[in-house]
Amino acid sequence: MTLPSSVKIVEVGPRDGLQNEPGELTVATRVKLIEALADAGLRHIEAGSFVSPKWVPKMAGSDQVFAALKARPEVTYSALTPNMQGLEAALAAGVKEVAVFGAASEAFSAKNINCTIAESLERFRPVASAALDAGVAVRGYISCVVGCPYQGAIAPQAVVEVAQQLLDMGCYEISLGDTVGVATPNRIGALLEAVQRKVANQQLAVHFHDTYGQALANIYRALEMGISTIDSSVAGLGGCPYAAGASGNVATEEVIYLLNGLGIAHGVDLAALVQAGAAISAKLGRDNGSKVGRAMG
Repeated sequence: MTLPSSVKIVEVGPRDGLQNEPGELTVATRVKLIEALADAGLRHIEAGSFVSPKWVPKMAGSDQVFAALKARPEVTYSALTPNMQGLEAALAAGVKEVAVFGAASEAFSAKNINCTIAESLERFRPVASAALDAGVAVRGYISCVVGCPYQGAIAPQAVVEVAQQLLDMGCYEISLGDTVGVATPNRIGALLEAVQRKVANQQLAVHFHDTYGQALANIYRALEMGISTIDSSVAGLGGCPYAAGASGNVATEEVIYLLNGLGIAHGVDLAALVQAGAAISAKLGRDNGSKVGRAMG
């Protein structure tokens, strides 16, 4: 299959990445990172999460983050809203796109949100409906699409079933998440083959973790299969909480470097992105999780 001519990058570092980083994190630091990412050309940025600070303390003050961001008509700033309370807070903050999370693993769903997959989806249904009524777009995430830390391998059909329900409730895009980073290109190929029978390519995104160093190979396989939306995290922010010492999200710098080499358009200035990754890594007192960032820094 011919590779896509252009790709949409969904930058998840300010939410999915930072929520798993240790150390103090101020609203000002988060805003500075998001602005730097927008300046680098990223047009879809997960900027926060409206969840209880008790559960995700790093995302406290997301309303202040959204209030502080410069209005940029060309940039979509999205937020995770797992329940009605979160959605109401997001709407009050002027958020234009929200996300809900499902899982393809019953064990993961039970351990993380103490309910079955079906129960979790029923919780999201009124959230999605209210968001759409308010003119807010809804994106769906599916965790553990290939493997689960508690259950092991996940059948592609389980992912298809969750994806169909998320689409039915009005999600415009489904992000397929390899939460523990155990996927390989062959497994991604089998997964996408199954999902593509029911879901159009333009409604699919991939969200790979690099725990076993396979994320870029998996992204290339997804590109070969016509996927043109990729989630990634600047400087590889966000460890994997389910695998001790493992890396988390694939670094945006790596993805952009790959796309540059393939001649695929993406609209991101790699040099500016590298600077943003170096700055947030220094602020957090951590090593830069991007090999490209370290090489170009």
